[in-house]
Amino acid sequence: MSEGKLLSVDFEIFGYVQGVCFRMYTEKEGLRLGLVGWVKNTCSGTVVGQVQGPADMVEEMKVWLSKEGSPSCRITRASFTNQRSIDKLELSGFKTRF
Repeated sequence: MSEGKLLSVDFEIFGYVQGVCFRMYTEKEGLRLGLVGWVKNTCSGTVVGQVQGPADMVEEMKVWLSKEGSPSCRITRASFTNQRSIDKLELSGFKTRF
């Protein structure tokens, strides 16, 4: 495992992901995994955000965002960009932005 290594990654989730509590579930999952970050709906019907935390937990969150999401969502594609190592967390908490 990559113990102690912190990662930051931006994400965009495509499909039927608005109006299905996707942001709320993303926030809950991020907190469950001990991550910090944010999540927000876009006007183009996707959900975007950023997660930061221990590398193994960030990887677990990426799988969750790609395959699981909220119970009634239908994810067609997940895009992860700007993945980078960080020395310390740049955010605090996990929040829904508007």
